[in-house]
Amino acid sequence: MFYEDCILCPNLCHVDRRNETGVCRQKDRVRIAWSGLHRGEEPPVTGERGSGMIFFTGCPLHCQFCQNRQISGSDGENYGIDITVDEMARLMLSLQDMGAATLNLVTGTHFIPSIAAALDEAKGKGFSLPVVWNSSGYESVYGLELIDPYIDVYLVDCKTLDKGTASRFCRTPRYVDAVIPCLDFIKSHHPSTDLDAMKGTILRHLVFPGELGATVSFLRVFAERYKDAFFLSLMTQFVPPLGNLDFKMLSEDEYDSLVYLLEDLGIDDGFIQDPSDDDVLWIPDFTRDVPFPASFADPDPYFLSLKRR
Repeated sequence: MFYEDCILCPNLCHVDRRNETGVCRQKDRVRIAWSGLHRGEEPPVTGERGSGMIFFTGCPLHCQFCQNRQISGSDGENYGIDITVDEMARLMLSLQDMGAATLNLVTGTHFIPSIAAALDEAKGKGFSLPVVWNSSGYESVYGLELIDPYIDVYLVDCKTLDKGTASRFCRTPRYVDAVIPCLDFIKSHHPSTDLDAMKGTILRHLVFPGELGATVSFLRVFAERYKDAFFLSLMTQFVPPLGNLDFKMLSEDEYDSLVYLLEDLGIDDGFIQDPSDDDVLWIPDFTRDVPFPASFADPDPYFLSLKRR
């Protein structure tokens, strides 16, 4: 029913995904690109052994410099394998057996009904991990209403609140129109964050090169509307795909100015990346069994069995 006239994301394609694709470039059969333990997320989500990730192929948003372009469809690529709802439920259980701290669902917006069905099935078989919704922030309230009952922690982006920046980096100014209703919905349903109890929201913001003013504007809105409800994760390590670094990257002085602004705005709950740490400056390669540096990830054996069938 949900895929026949699809309005799961803000694009409101109204296509029948049983037969055709929408902006997400996916039909109604779930397609995933990788699954396993990942140790590169924020510490509460990662835990000691890693977060149990499922990377979904396709995306409602096709950012200009998407690091996951092999799977997001930003350049027309569609890497991944098709799985059934039953197989997704078994994958969730397998990640739990691996010792994952959380189940981390990455860009699953366009497969929300199938994910909900898989979670129902997995919970009936003993699945009990906290569930993380890892999202670009380009969500419809309709889609969020469907998935919210299953979510313990939102790990969600607010890429920008500037339409010019959104046009340059997200390929659509509509991102700004969608993200505020998304964040307001999450705040209304999860008005406080307790990461020790794995409840609430971590809001990510990436500082785009040459767009420091847009970040300053975002931080002021965050302080006014969301700082009492969400933890902030401020990311400073923008890495264009293919090593194309024709950008004015964040300087040490600019980084320091952001640290001082956080203090001035009273934003003291969260995380901030150190731009001098280049250990994470890499682009994943999803054609490999482990797309990330070996120290960051372990593949799920059940996923590998599905990949090689």
